[in-house]
Amino acid sequence: MNFDSEHLWHPYAALRNTPARFLAKKAHGTTIETADGLKLIDAVSSWWCMAHGHNAPEIVEAIQKQSEKMCHVMFGGFTHEPAIELGKHLVKFLPEGLNRIFYADSGSIAVECAAKMAVQYQHSLGHAERCKLVALKGGYHGDTAGAMALSDPDGMHVLFRGIMPQHFFAERPNCRFGAPWDDNDVASMERVVEEHGSEIAAVICEPVFQGGNGMWLYNAGYLKRLRKLCDEKGILLILDEIASGFYRTGPRFAMMHAGIKPDILCIGKALTGGSITMAACVASENVAETITNSKIPAFMHGPTYMANPLACAAGIASLTLFENRDYAGEVARIEKRLRANLEPLCNLENAADVRVLGAIGVLELKAKPSADDILRVIRETGVWLRPFCNYVYTMPPFITTDTEIDRICEAIKMIGKCEPAPIVDDEDEFHE
Repeated sequence: MNFDSEHLWHPYAALRNTPARFLAKKAHGTTIETADGLKLIDAVSSWWCMAHGHNAPEIVEAIQKQSEKMCHVMFGGFTHEPAIELGKHLVKFLPEGLNRIFYADSGSIAVECAAKMAVQYQHSLGHAERCKLVALKGGYHGDTAGAMALSDPDGMHVLFRGIMPQHFFAERPNCRFGAPWDDNDVASMERVVEEHGSEIAAVICEPVFQGGNGMWLYNAGYLKRLRKLCDEKGILLILDEIASGFYRTGPRFAMMHAGIKPDILCIGKALTGGSITMAACVASENVAETITNSKIPAFMHGPTYMANPLACAAGIASLTLFENRDYAGEVARIEKRLRANLEPLCNLENAADVRVLGAIGVLELKAKPSADDILRVIRETGVWLRPFCNYVYTMPPFITTDTEIDRICEAIKMIGKCEPAPIVDDEDEFHE
């Protein structure tokens, strides 16, 4: 651990003088075991990706078998059975018409690909001037430069404004999920598109659930209006379902709450069951064929580890689990339990709001607790939570039991009852 503190950076953290880090020894199911004997329920699915739980035997076996044949081969000039088989599974699993697949290394890279694809699509139509995107305030799309540029302009990436391309932003939807739809909620987006439409290649958003910059749940009616607006203006719609896809909000994909489809879809995280990094940027036939039939038919992107065979094998096993298990039913069960436990927390003195949808539960606090108090609650309850800013949230694996959900909610309640931390200027370990 001393070497770790001296030499290894961790996400969104200082190298030294940060709260204690747990030394993970092994993980299985919903549990992470540490070197000092703690068994922690992973209430955040290790950043939202462990949908099937840790070390799902089917996925582990698939990786092991593939490793005996071929761990990696470049996708330039080669193809291989795992990539083909995963593609077949995805075409069946995804909404009809989304069937042109570009494999990426991570969610951030999938977003980068989607933005480039949208611009190249417009260029193929003779609209080289359409090279900007519109994103929503409050959104999060990743930590690479292009993805940061599409995330909340006043969020966690403000330090890097100087290296980011400049895009347009509309106000986030304020109409809550499940509330009556307010037509005025799309007015900001309409103004941006009206003013800058000749420059815009695409709109990008996280459907229904904005994740890493605010854990916000908004009305599906917004997506319906956005789809109509994009169609009217010749603008592509990109949906980032990296966090919300694969049943996290209830249906298979969050877009299904609105009954719409995008022109380009970004998926990741649970794609491999969280076992190994992989994502995909999936285009409609129209987008793909427009690029393919243009003067520049090659899509200009190519990651070294594109379609890595180990990741593809994991993805096949993960999608097979999604196809064979009743995760829609499991998520409905989790949602019911989260609502019963979390909605009463609105009465806590420090509570600002409670939000629940599918296997997502959020307690927004008026003021954030201290890192020391969070660590104390983790040790006392045996529940791994990683709050950021004023948000204490859970996005548990879909195999989490009712008893474990109750324990997770009790830990959230305990954090909600903690005294607010003193206000300081420095970022702390728990800001994602």
